[in-house]
Amino acid sequence: MTFNGCWKVDRNENYEKFMEQMGINMVKRKLASHDNLKITIEQNGDKFHIKESSNFRTLDLDFTLGVVFEYSLADGTELTGSWAMEGDVLKGTFNRKDNGKPLITIRTVQGDELIQSYNYEGVDAKRIFKRC
Repeated sequence: MTFNGCWKVDRNENYEKFMEQMGINMVKRKLASHDNLKITIEQNGDKFHIKESSNFRTLDLDFTLGVVFEYSLADGTELTGSWAMEGDVLKGTFNRKDNGKPLITIRTVQGDELIQSYNYEGVDAKRIFKRC
């Protein structure tokens, strides 16, 4: 239940380079870098409810740990995969539907920050969130 709560993006590390590697065009990268993303996480056992809201979209997402589901990124990239708990780490293993390449997302809580790390084709990035 460590992840429960409201989290607002505070800063990014290497996020633009990551999005470029993902094939996201420059205009969308610039917009995404300033999206004011807010994530609300509710965990109940192995079930999660996530609400993402940004300048561009609001999305409600329900998933169960270990169960494969489909998800679309804000730029329209479609993924399929699942989340798993590895100790205190929430790890998402997804594959792009268009090219089959893996995207790994890791969420950890350190103090009052939620750190969301990404890896795609050798490019790492982070988005750091503060509690709302």
